[in-house]
Amino acid sequence: MSAETETVRAAAAAAPLRRRGEALENAIYEAVLHQLTGDGYARLTMEGVAAAAQTGKAALYRRWSSKEELVMDALRASLPPAGPAPDTGSLREDLLEVVARLRAAMVSELGAAVRAIMSELDHQRAHAFLELVLERVVEPTTRLIAEALDRGAARGEVRPGAVSPLVTDVVPALMLYRIKMCGGGPVELDPAAIVDEVLLPIVRP
Repeated sequence: MSAETETVRAAAAAAPLRRRGEALENAIYEAVLHQLTGDGYARLTMEGVAAAAQTGKAALYRRWSSKEELVMDALRASLPPAGPAPDTGSLREDLLEVVARLRAAMVSELGAAVRAIMSELDHQRAHAFLELVLERVVEPTTRLIAEALDRGAARGEVRPGAVSPLVTDVVPALMLYRIKMCGGGPVELDPAAIVDEVLLPIVRP
């Protein structure tokens, strides 16, 4: 292989990827999450995201006028749907599945990115991000818990009148506290412990 050929190949390897459409959008959103988890919200820049996504800064500003808009869209695109309520025929198994889903979301890179935003911004600036998390994560979780408890009540596994908004809020509130104040390790967010030691004792006949 000639020296000229090696030079051409090296230049091609170093050249930025030319992504377009959905591929470029996904690369941008991935870069946003990486910067949030690695550097935090304050240090995230449009220039840094563009460089990580291997695109030009102008490509970002054509769609997003600020990093706030970019981060909001990245979170909106990355937050997974709640999915259907589990229906195994067992209250405990249904609740374990719901809690495990929430735990997976909280310990993911996306969860770390959300925590970075909430820890750095004051309440007013974080409000829009918080509303998105409530709409896409917390409220769907409480609905799934309520559905599982309602089915359990029909089978006699739940005490009549035990299902209320306060009860369905217990799990996400506890898990948010644990992950923020205690680090959110396996012990603090163990689905079996949360279901068996907290939620089931509240609702059982």
